[in-house]
Amino acid sequence: MTQASQPIIVQPIIVQDTFTGTKRELLFREPGKCGVYCCGPTVYGLCHIGNARAALVPDVVVRFLRQQGLQVKYVRNITDIDDKIIARGQADGVPAMEVAARFADEYHRDMAALGLLEPDVEPRVSGHLNEIIALIERLVARGLAYAAEGDVYYRVSAFADYGKLGKRRPEDLLEGAGSRVEVDARKESPLDFALWKAAKPGEPAWPSPWGEGRPGWHIECSAMCGTHLGESFDIHCGGRDLIFPHHENEIAQSQGAFGPGTFAQYWLHNGFIDFAGEKMSKSLGNFFTTREVLSLYDAETVRYFLLTVHYRSGLNFDVCVECPACGVELDRDAQEAGACAACGEAPGREALRQRVRFPGLEEADDRLAYVYAALAGARRLLAAAGAAAPAAPAGPGPLLSAFCEHMRNDFNTGGALGTLSRPLAEVNSLVGLVKGVDKAARLATLAAFVADMGQVAAILGCFGADPEAWLRDRRDRRAARAGLDVPHVEALLIARREARAAKDWGRADAIRDELAELGLSVQDGADGSAWDFA
Repeated sequence: MTQASQPIIVQPIIVQDTFTGTKRELLFREPGKCGVYCCGPTVYGLCHIGNARAALVPDVVVRFLRQQGLQVKYVRNITDIDDKIIARGQADGVPAMEVAARFADEYHRDMAALGLLEPDVEPRVSGHLNEIIALIERLVARGLAYAAEGDVYYRVSAFADYGKLGKRRPEDLLEGAGSRVEVDARKESPLDFALWKAAKPGEPAWPSPWGEGRPGWHIECSAMCGTHLGESFDIHCGGRDLIFPHHENEIAQSQGAFGPGTFAQYWLHNGFIDFAGEKMSKSLGNFFTTREVLSLYDAETVRYFLLTVHYRSGLNFDVCVECPACGVELDRDAQEAGACAACGEAPGREALRQRVRFPGLEEADDRLAYVYAALAGARRLLAAAGAAAPAAPAGPGPLLSAFCEHMRNDFNTGGALGTLSRPLAEVNSLVGLVKGVDKAARLATLAAFVADMGQVAAILGCFGADPEAWLRDRRDRRAARAGLDVPHVEALLIARREARAAKDWGRADAIRDELAELGLSVQDGADGSAWDFA
């Protein structure tokens, strides 16, 4: 077994539970096992970077729990029957299920590009209609639901704990204070929500005891959770926007059907990504798709950026756009107008969108490169030592212990990443030292660093690539974005190498200066010279 796959001794893990509003120790229903459910996408369009964060949070939760030695069953659903999917199909003139199939495939492509784990089970609503209908029938039989002209509604007044997850009182909701309720004369109360919707002309429909129709959004997740994780399971994840009404309604349905204390034992909700001070969302139209971002930045850079703050905190997605004519940075109004107030150039919004930069991602990319440079240096020295290099330590070193201490505190990835700073500085110092340090101690420190970072990589999904290859790829990506003439640069490097071989130091220095004018630096080593951005 490799160091990166060895489990650590399980220690208490504390989470901020949305339902109780308190920090609680994770106590699993079955010792050594954990069931995790994540609300997956409603597939009617390409996912944006906010959707990616909602998927990344449970990805890292599952990775860490497994790294701690737990056996995790991870379930993430696909909602392929929904009003938004139907509306997209009608707009595009294609069947709704064709829309769902297309964008489910696109979602898988984006999540794979981000390096997300595949869930152990990925249920789709369309494959669980029998389970959904059976759950609705159970609620009707228990007096918690009622039929009305082909629809079936949940009777909120019959569930005493309604509103506890979102900290909302039903009487306040009835008064319209921040409510999201439908007014419908067929409903006993405005708070009652649809479990089954009667068929409408031109919409897909399936048979049920109440007539042709389709399930409501909330009942779908309750049925899929119950099918694959049982009446009770450990952790339910999702975005903060799902707390009310979606997750509130899931609790009402599931506990209404199976009793108090059933369903999810812990609720974890991630914060929003803000774009210019507003929540990033498809409905607002102020979003960047995951695919757009990945066309500009490496997947690990995106992951790293999203993990630099605690999952419950908001994350600001700064956007920088410069005028293609005069280079002035455009403010939000100018971006919206598609014109530059400084020079009058009006390239249009879409043209400006092609020139967008994300300062937060650029900073994350620099930090990631710093980590990979340290790993590359450590590995080179260990490889050069050959048989003298020490074996990887049997257990976690100080770096990994400190890292996991933060992860056990409500999966605090931001704090965990902060613990890497001092070890990275130490390793970079050791890599640069030639004299004045004990060789065996130096190699032992580097070996422990590389081993611990293997575990960190497995937990975060970052730092696991070949360091030299990642750094070369980063250099080449930056060159492509800058429009750099790479063959010309390589030709200059060859000419400099020839000048150095001929001991023509003046020519070699002149070529180095020419590369510097291009914003490049040259690193000379035993294996030759290499170039990179300064």
